[in-house]
Amino acid sequence: MNIIKLRILLFFGLFILLITNKTTVFAHGFGERYDLPIPLSYFIFGAVAVVVLSFLIIGVFVKQNTYDKDYHQFNIWNKKNIKLILKVFKFLLGILSVGILILTVLTGLLGTKNALDNFAPTFVWIIWWVGLGYIVAIFGNLWVIANPWSIIFKYTENIFKGKIKPIYKWPSSLDTWPALIVFFIFAWFENVYSGSSAPNILAISLIGYSIYSFGGMFIFGRHVWLRHADPFFVLFSLFSRFSITEIRVVTSGDNEAICKKCNSYCFDVTLKDCVDCYECWENAPDKLRKFSFRFFASGLARGEKISWALVSFHIMALATVTFDGFAETPAWVSIQNAIWPVFEISPFSTSATIKTVGILFFPVLFFGVYVFVCANIARFSHNRMSRDEVIKSFVFSLVPIALAYNLSHYISFLLITGQQIVPLLSDPFGCSSLNSANIDSAICFTRWNLFKTVEYTPNISIINAKFAWIFSVIALVGGHIFSVFVAHIISLRKLKNHKLAVKSQYPMLFLMVFYTGISLWIIAQPIVD
Repeated sequence: MNIIKLRILLFFGLFILLITNKTTVFAHGFGERYDLPIPLSYFIFGAVAVVVLSFLIIGVFVKQNTYDKDYHQFNIWNKKNIKLILKVFKFLLGILSVGILILTVLTGLLGTKNALDNFAPTFVWIIWWVGLGYIVAIFGNLWVIANPWSIIFKYTENIFKGKIKPIYKWPSSLDTWPALIVFFIFAWFENVYSGSSAPNILAISLIGYSIYSFGGMFIFGRHVWLRHADPFFVLFSLFSRFSITEIRVVTSGDNEAICKKCNSYCFDVTLKDCVDCYECWENAPDKLRKFSFRFFASGLARGEKISWALVSFHIMALATVTFDGFAETPAWVSIQNAIWPVFEISPFSTSATIKTVGILFFPVLFFGVYVFVCANIARFSHNRMSRDEVIKSFVFSLVPIALAYNLSHYISFLLITGQQIVPLLSDPFGCSSLNSANIDSAICFTRWNLFKTVEYTPNISIINAKFAWIFSVIALVGGHIFSVFVAHIISLRKLKNHKLAVKSQYPMLFLMVFYTGISLWIIAQPIVD
């Protein structure tokens, strides 16, 4: 055991020495240079020390007999005025979401081909993909009530009530593998495909995804399809476990029958109530519903065991965003140059082929490291937990890390480039741009300025490289501390023994420390073309 610990320490020390030999960072997301007041190694060692200290504090103080109890919630669904406000908000947000989907497709097909002057790319890649992820992680799963494909299909079901029945039952062997496959395609489209920001390509992709979604919901049923084959439903449901709100169906006593009939197979007899299952929520009588506030990350620590497909999905979500950051570093350029001759014989773009291999390799690497850590957690628990049980239960502890890295990686992109949405709200088709000559005259029959914001110029000084770097350090350290806390709570609930729970988390602590260092190193690297 001592030899293993020594090897781990030596490996980590060597890693730190290799990646911290520079004192200049470019605060990921900026071309400007920011010279750190102290060497990068000091930041990394300081961040690592904070994570280790948080582990010690959590281990000492979080030991009360609360691991077999539910976390605190404050239900507001029983207040009539608030319930009415929430229902009106849901209706208006649904209408807005459907309208935005239609607008995005139309602007992509009929608007300017210049991505910066077209509503579709800015909305899809910045406002929706980046911005909504933050909102969901903080406030709750708005995507459930704002998913335009789900809303349109539900309205259709209401019109033909009792006539739209699923044609086939979802094969249990498929699990959520379709969602994983489609998410990988989306990640490839975002990170590798050169035309991902072209407005017409985005519009065609949205049409294709609409056919995929409506067809799947028609064949298998809306809730079943969303839970098993919709990658964004799965991803945002995962992120929302960190948020301060939840929906809950009381399952005590005879009320279990409601969730046992759920086609999403969400019911878990080992846990109290049914949390964040939207099918059960829709089917349950109002008296059994709760819409509650809770502490951040509470939803991650319930201790559910999930399937291998969902474990793989969660690992891929973390790995792909990490690859997105790593692919913008000089280290990736060096790797590309080294293996370029190997892939040069490919009939496709060599750069795209290498990136495709990278986006495949990162999830496999992350999965292997995670399985290795979980095997050691099981061993440190004196095999009170099996390796598979650890893998399926502790994957939720990685969510705060993914959120923190996502936040630090995209913050400047959202706050600076995202301002472009302001003029685009007034001129979504780009009729006022220099590239408006190639737009259909039926669309640009006049100069568009719906909200008088066409002349707005994004403020690029809203944040600077120094702020972005400090913010990234705080976000990454905070995310890892949350992960340490979640892993500790899950361990307590599984083992019901404080001393053994702390001991079992030593391998997880190593993973947190290692990823803290590698994340800060990636964020500190200069942007490359």
